[in-house]
Amino acid sequence: MRKSLIIGLLVLAGACHRTTTVEPVTTSPRPPTDAGANPRSALVEFLGAVKTQDLQALSLVWGDKNGPVRDSRTMSRQDMEQREVYLIRCFRNDSYRVVSELPGLDGERQMQVELTRGTKRKVTDFFIAKGESRWYVRSASIDPVREFCSEKSA
Repeated sequence: MRKSLIIGLLVLAGACHRTTTVEPVTTSPRPPTDAGANPRSALVEFLGAVKTQDLQALSLVWGDKNGPVRDSRTMSRQDMEQREVYLIRCFRNDSYRVVSELPGLDGERQMQVELTRGTKRKVTDFFIAKGESRWYVRSASIDPVREFCSEKSA
């Protein structure tokens, strides 16, 4: 009787055994597979880089018809990074919503985007340009979000 009780407990313990698989954690989200394939995906990438404060990712999606800003010779690396920090400060958000998308000059797209930070909502324009092989966020209007730019980071 005692021997069968011990065997029964061992069988029960084996049946309840659970294995756990540990997945490696990445520090930033993977870019979408259609990264820069269209204006909206370029905007999603840009705002994703802003949210994660990823200067490298931001330098790849911020650009114009000539390519990413990091490959241009129009500004020094230090100047580019200072501008990226300012962009992050101004466009950081808890959520966003594309309000409208319109054709812009020279084949660009203009997207009006509502940014939400805490209880505040601001609507601003993003201008997205087609490069040789992908779309880039060329610029965005700072004035509508200027209040966000002066807030302390959370």
